[in-house]
Amino acid sequence: MSCGRRREIVDNEHPNLSVRRQCKVLQLQRSTYYYKPIGESSLNLELMRKIDELFMELPFFGSRQMRNILQDTGYFVGRERVRRLMRKMGLMAVYQKPRTSQPHPGHKVYPYLLRNIPITKPNQVWCTDITYIPMKRGFLYLVAIMDWHSRAVLSWRLSNTMDTDFCVAALEEAISCYGVPEIFNTDQGSQFTSYEFTKTLRDAGIRISMDGRGRWMDNVMIERLWRSLKYECVYLHELSTGSELREALAWWFDFYNNRRPHFTFDGMKPMDVYQSSKPEGVPPLAWSQKAA
Repeated sequence: MSCGRRREIVDNEHPNLSVRRQCKVLQLQRSTYYYKPIGESSLNLELMRKIDELFMELPFFGSRQMRNILQDTGYFVGRERVRRLMRKMGLMAVYQKPRTSQPHPGHKVYPYLLRNIPITKPNQVWCTDITYIPMKRGFLYLVAIMDWHSRAVLSWRLSNTMDTDFCVAALEEAISCYGVPEIFNTDQGSQFTSYEFTKTLRDAGIRISMDGRGRWMDNVMIERLWRSLKYECVYLHELSTGSELREALAWWFDFYNNRRPHFTFDGMKPMDVYQSSKPEGVPPLAWSQKAA
């Protein structure tokens, strides 16, 4: 288990175990747990929030266009600064061009399996993506696992870094609660091409599909999920802590899955669509609200 994952496990509000005791059990130095990396300046955090809002509206804008529109709104910053912040946020314009998502050079890239395949049932294909979540005094990254057919969100996780561990944790939770899909489709980001992530899929007997050129189209559903989440939840609140964000996300994902009508399905809710042709072995309304 990585150092970052062990830091996430420590609960400083645990009723019975002190932080010192938890660190000892996890073989984690307390200095490592309490270490806070130097963050971005307040201006950069303000810029990142503004960039995130603009990117939701203009996902085809790269760093050059983003700099121009920021200058039009009173933020006089250079392109290199905008490019660095967008890279840190994991944002890339979604126009079609070769290799829009770069895998780690040492990771295997799997072929794309969804070309001309109709997706007609739950657990036929799952997909995933990572997005940047702005907060009052910082930011976190969010990963979600979605069932392609029903649009139901099967699991999600937060992290302060774009590492592999929180992606694997979300995947393991989804498999535990909902069984296994026939195919799992991702982009070629290093988190998803990593040995740990692909091994989890292979060990479960799941076929791996990776898009390169097709990401801008294949991820359109989960990009819509991010847009809805941010406009209906994240941008409406000044969330200061990870606990506040987890609570807000748990509420919204439950609302999205079980109460929010989806026009694609004539007003049915995503989890109703998923359960209406429920794969064998999946319990009714098997929705987990675990956030970490």
